[in-house]
Amino acid sequence: MADPAKRLATYDDVLAAPEPQIAQIIDGELVLQPRPSSAHASSSSILGMEIGPPFHRGKGGPGGWVILDEPELHLGADVLVPDLAGWTRTRMPELPMAAFFTLAPDWVCEVLSPSTARIDRVRKSRIYARERITHLWFLDPDARTLEVWRIDGDSYRVVLTAEDADVVQAEPFDAIELDLAVLWMR
Repeated sequence: MADPAKRLATYDDVLAAPEPQIAQIIDGELVLQPRPSSAHASSSSILGMEIGPPFHRGKGGPGGWVILDEPELHLGADVLVPDLAGWTRTRMPELPMAAFFTLAPDWVCEVLSPSTARIDRVRKSRIYARERITHLWFLDPDARTLEVWRIDGDSYRVVLTAEDADVVQAEPFDAIELDLAVLWMR
């Protein structure tokens, strides 16, 4: 939690962050992170390309989702930027024309790197659980692993762990098979 003696970060702090930093407010603290490495960006982009057509567009899959890269989420006083996020069309029938989203997504994917893993796994996951985000994925391009977490009460439980070239059906996108080997391609 934020130290009560410290000034709480505001959205003006996010807007004033130096380029090319990713600015977030987590527990009242301004958190700056560098832009992702090429391996991180590649894995995130490929994952979006794999789930986008069947779920966002309904091409080769059931559709019914809005999938976005790096959306800015305003969740209470917290401002988070996950690598990928998705909303079911039942909850977000149309994409709002806004700079950020106040409706918590149904799915978030954080692509881990050595500089972000602790924040993603601990601080951000607590906020995602508080907001009742149903599914949280952790994709680690260095370890070549995928963890799928599902909300269970006030916290998450792991429902799938996979690695390397595993082919999985990972909820909430278990209507398709996901070949993890493609996520590590450079």
